[in-house]
Amino acid sequence: MIQYKVAIVGAGPAGYFTAQALQNASNHERSFAIDLIERLPTPWGLVRSGVAPDHPKIKTVAKVFEKVAADPNFRLFANVELGRDLELADLIDRYDAVVLCTGSTKGKKLGIPGEDLANSISAAEFVPWYNAHPDFADFNIDLSGKVAVVIGAGNVAMDCARMLAVEAHELDSTDTAEHALTKLHDSEIKKVFITARRGAEHAAFTSPELRDLPKLEHTDVYINQDDIDLAQTRAAAEAEIEKHVASNLEAMRLIAESTKSGNEKSMHFLFQHTPKEIVGSGKVEAVLFETPNGEVRIDCDLVITAIGYESVPYVGVEFEKGKIKNTDGRIGNSNVYTVGWAKRGPSGVIGTNKSDASDVVEILLSNLEHPKNLGDVTQLLNSDHLVVDQNYWQRINEAETKAGEAVGKPRIKGTTVASLLNLGGL
Repeated sequence: MIQYKVAIVGAGPAGYFTAQALQNASNHERSFAIDLIERLPTPWGLVRSGVAPDHPKIKTVAKVFEKVAADPNFRLFANVELGRDLELADLIDRYDAVVLCTGSTKGKKLGIPGEDLANSISAAEFVPWYNAHPDFADFNIDLSGKVAVVIGAGNVAMDCARMLAVEAHELDSTDTAEHALTKLHDSEIKKVFITARRGAEHAAFTSPELRDLPKLEHTDVYINQDDIDLAQTRAAAEAEIEKHVASNLEAMRLIAESTKSGNEKSMHFLFQHTPKEIVGSGKVEAVLFETPNGEVRIDCDLVITAIGYESVPYVGVEFEKGKIKNTDGRIGNSNVYTVGWAKRGPSGVIGTNKSDASDVVEILLSNLEHPKNLGDVTQLLNSDHLVVDQNYWQRINEAETKAGEAVGKPRIKGTTVASLLNLGGL
C-alpha cells in the first residue's frame, strides 16, 4: 500500500473536513498520513471562537472533528504557527500535498470617515472577544452607552446584535468568555440597530436565525412591515422569488407581526441604510446614513461593522481580493491547495466546507505523484517547542468542560495561550 503525507494548515471546519475527505479516499491501494497544524493551542476554529455561545447546537459538529482525529494516521500539531515556527516552503518540500485552511480573520472596512473613532469596532474583534479567543483577551469595548449600531446584513451581524440585546443572565449558562460575561452584565446598552445597505430581499441572514428572534423572552425585535412588503414587490418584479429569499421574508414578517412586550431591551432592523460617516469627537456619537428618503442620523455609543472578512496574507502565497489566489482550490501548478474561507472568501455555513473540501481533495488526488518520504513537521520544530498534540488537547478540553459542569455551563474556556497550556499540562 502506498502512503501519502498531507499537511493541513488550520484546524477549523475546513481543515477537519479536508482530513475527513482524505480519510474517505483511503482504500486498499493508498492511505494518507495527515498532520493538522494549528497556531492556537486549541483546534475547531470558528466552531470554538465564532459560533455564538447561545447557539450550542451548531457546535455539535465538533463530534465529527473528534472522530476524524481518532484515526491512527491523524496527528494534531497545535500551538504551531506557520511563518513563526515553520515555513511553508519547508512543508512543501516534505509533504506530498499541503492544504491551507487558514480562514479569513480580518474584518473588512467600510472606508468612511470616522471609522477609526474609539468604540467603532469590527465583528472580527467583538465575536472572538466574547468567545474567549486568546488574541482578544485584552480587547477593550465600552458598553456604558445606551445605543449600539451594527452595520451588516448577515448572521454575524445578527449574532453581534443579539449578544448585545439579550439580558446578560440568559448567557450565564453558555460558554461565553468570563471577561465578556462580566462586561455584558454591566452593559447599559438598551437599543441595538441592525442596518443593511440594501433591501430586505438581499439580506444574507438565514431564516432559522431570524425565526429564533421572536422567541427572545426579554428583548423586543422590530422590523417595519413596509420594508418587507416593498422587498416582496421588488423581488417579484425581477423574477420568481428564490426559495431562500421567500423563507427569509416570511421569517421577517413573523418578526414584524410578533407581539411586543415592552421590554427594556430591543433590536431594530433598518434596510436601505447606507453608512456615510461615523460622527464623534474622539469617540463614536452617531452614524449618518443615506436612505431613499434622504440622510438619517442615528445617535449611538457603539458601532460594530460586520460586512465580511478578509484573509491575512503571509509569505509564499499570493492573495487576491482578500483570499488566496487559486483555481478551484489549487494554487498555481503546485502541490499546495486551499479550502474554506481562505479559498472562496467568507461565504456559506459550516457545512459548506464539507463539500468544498471534497471537491478540492478530488483535484488533489488527481495530481498526486510518487510519495516523497522526506520527513515531516517534527523535523522543522525546535526540540523545546511545546506542541499541543491530540492527547494534550483532550486534557485541555476535559479541564474546560469539567470546570463548566461545576457551574452549569458547557465549559469555561481558557482565555490566554498560557492559561490554555496550563490546563493541559501534566
